[in-house]
Amino acid sequence: MTDLEPLELAERALGFADGEAQATVVRERSLLSRFAVSRPTQATEVDDLTVSVLCVDQGHTGSAETNATTDEALRDVAARARAAARAAAGAAGEPGDYPGLPAPAAAPRHDGFDPLTAQLDPGAAGEALSVAFERCAAAGLQAFGIWTAGAVDTAIASSTGVRALDSVTDAFMKVIARHESGRSGWAAGTGTSIAAIDPDALATRAAAKVTREDPVGLAPGEYPVVLENDAVGSLLEFLGGLAFDGLAHTEGRGALVGRLGDRVAAPSIDLTDSPQFAGTLPRAVDAEGVPKHALPLIRAGVAHAVVHDTRSAARAGTTSTGHALAPGGSAYGAAPTNLVLIGGGAADEAELMAPIERGLYVTRLWYLNTVHQKSTLVTGTTRDGTFLIEDGRIGRPLKDVRFTDSILRLLEATEALSATQRLVAEADFYGRRFATGVVTPALRAQGFRITGQTL
Repeated sequence: MTDLEPLELAERALGFADGEAQATVVRERSLLSRFAVSRPTQATEVDDLTVSVLCVDQGHTGSAETNATTDEALRDVAARARAAARAAAGAAGEPGDYPGLPAPAAAPRHDGFDPLTAQLDPGAAGEALSVAFERCAAAGLQAFGIWTAGAVDTAIASSTGVRALDSVTDAFMKVIARHESGRSGWAAGTGTSIAAIDPDALATRAAAKVTREDPVGLAPGEYPVVLENDAVGSLLEFLGGLAFDGLAHTEGRGALVGRLGDRVAAPSIDLTDSPQFAGTLPRAVDAEGVPKHALPLIRAGVAHAVVHDTRSAARAGTTSTGHALAPGGSAYGAAPTNLVLIGGGAADEAELMAPIERGLYVTRLWYLNTVHQKSTLVTGTTRDGTFLIEDGRIGRPLKDVRFTDSILRLLEATEALSATQRLVAEADFYGRRFATGVVTPALRAQGFRITGQTL
């Protein structure tokens, strides 16, 4: 490690890069504790610092990264990035489509850094796990899941004058309460601080989903459905890539091609990418140092916008919306990472269920996969708490079902939303930690398409 602060280190790395370049420093410190059968199974501590350099040559980019911070290492990583950019330009034989690094602009402030969480006390994990174990044991169940917390500093310095430092913290816990019969319930919580996580409440919610009654089967067909916040969040996160990626939109692959300005959802659907919304996991800038601001995506059911990084924006003839996932743009395009669905008028899930004579209540969705991007058709299964709705109330437990349905069709068929929103997340960190979440209410929709029964 180095005694330099992340932004100082980014500026130092930039000093070794000639021409148009961006240096990015990411410092991650995190803890993760896994548990199964009501006992700890794995504890991980990460303290990682990565320096990456992006160079631009005739509209082509090249990048390299290192974990070393000596002058020799920084000089080497800058040279490798420059060589990669020149090789790309030489191989192409013509200018590339990268328009150049963005100019500096003032970034908004946020309150997404919690000093207490940043201390990363492993005792907090131990206490959280103990509470979950005790609560599940009291209900005759075993606890499975994870607890994790992290602090990430991202510093950006570029030859165009961008200087940005974004420091964030996050915490997450999921609890799966499981009966020896295999029946299970699930609950999860996330936020910018450890204080936002209530292990007792999560374990209590998870345990409440486990009934002693044998689950019944459900024939394929279309049913009214109430989706809990976590299930809605999973669908909206998928929708972010299927419908709002500006690169896919520009290339004619996105779900909103030719549909901006058209009604694509129920009038009650107002979906925004809002990085400073209260209760989200905020960000000040994207991976290219472009400030992040609220961007309406669907207004009163009407498709309003897609998101761009610098590269995709240039191809679309517009400007970046601050959604770059990597310096120079990701090969996958841009994506909204702070989705917020505005709540409705229903007091809670009970009120959402009240008009349904027979339907489904779904806690969460699992193993989602895209079937067809343009129609936002996805398939997946329900998991850890699926019930029949009978005469307006939760009834018998259901065996988990497979569904195949269009996300936009479900939003178009949405009849009501709960007033209360909740931040939900998957928190599956494979590689560098980048915490995201969706702020969403629960919803009721018609015609949820069940295509089969899971084993």
